[in-house]
Amino acid sequence: MPVSSEPFDLITMGRIGVDLYPLKTGVSLAEADTFGKFLGGSPANVAVAAARLGRRVAMISRTGADPFGAYLRAELRGFGVDERWVTEVPGPPTPVTFCEIFPPDDFPLYFYRRPKAPDLEVRAEELDLAAVRAARIFWMTGTGLSEEPSRSATLAALEARSRAGTTVFDLDWRPMLWSSDPHEHYARALALATVAVGNTAECEVATGERDPWAAARALLAAGVELAVVKRGPEGVLAVHRDGRVAEVPPVPVEVVNGLGAGDAFGGALCHGLLAGWEPERTLRYGNAAGAIVASRLACSSAMPTLSEIEGMLS
Repeated sequence: MPVSSEPFDLITMGRIGVDLYPLKTGVSLAEADTFGKFLGGSPANVAVAAARLGRRVAMISRTGADPFGAYLRAELRGFGVDERWVTEVPGPPTPVTFCEIFPPDDFPLYFYRRPKAPDLEVRAEELDLAAVRAARIFWMTGTGLSEEPSRSATLAALEARSRAGTTVFDLDWRPMLWSSDPHEHYARALALATVAVGNTAECEVATGERDPWAAARALLAAGVELAVVKRGPEGVLAVHRDGRVAEVPPVPVEVVNGLGAGDAFGGALCHGLLAGWEPERTLRYGNAAGAIVASRLACSSAMPTLSEIEGMLS
């Protein structure tokens, strides 16, 4: 498919799969007997979240050559995400992820991505680097650095960007998906990114600092222009290299499923960055988007519209 002459607002790259959630909360997988099927994977959800906010979005990933892969591409199209770079690879099946839902703060994940997930089979020579370079925002994740050839492909995309526009590193630390030390790879990516976003545990992996302020300073020292540290019930902190600082409390909500809230935040973060908003306004929209998704069972299909976010804030 030829690339449009108009750059994408956002291209995300990385993990995609099928999420299977019990349709009842508070039950273990051993007890659950009915499940909902949803598009999953953090960069996939961020792409959907930004598309819901009216942005022109595409994704780079891989699926298995199976019905679940066809389902994921259809879901992306249905959500308004261009899936031309989400292609099949022979061999490994499309991964599935099961979740247990114990509100308000216990949501165990069970990843079925072995021996290897197709989304880790993206190769540098297959990338449309002109499109990656032209995108207003490029979004990559820590999981994309966990194995080859995805690691080299992700770094090639970052190098092609050469810090042009906005390049977001979602720290996205999933220890069960790593078999090597992440620190060298995280450092290389931070030196090529302009924005880093993660929770305190992810920031500690990336920088060795768990205190939010120390972590933000360490992320800036590693190379980014804007450090966004998610602090759970304490809200979000953003520190810009130019001295701007924003601290925004969370939006109170009755939590149904906390998974996907961070991805909704990511989509709203991209929307605010594209709009040129000040950090405080961007964080407020991100927190509201995350709260809306946390109040719903699903992730991808729960991503809010701009009017829903504004309604929550009002």
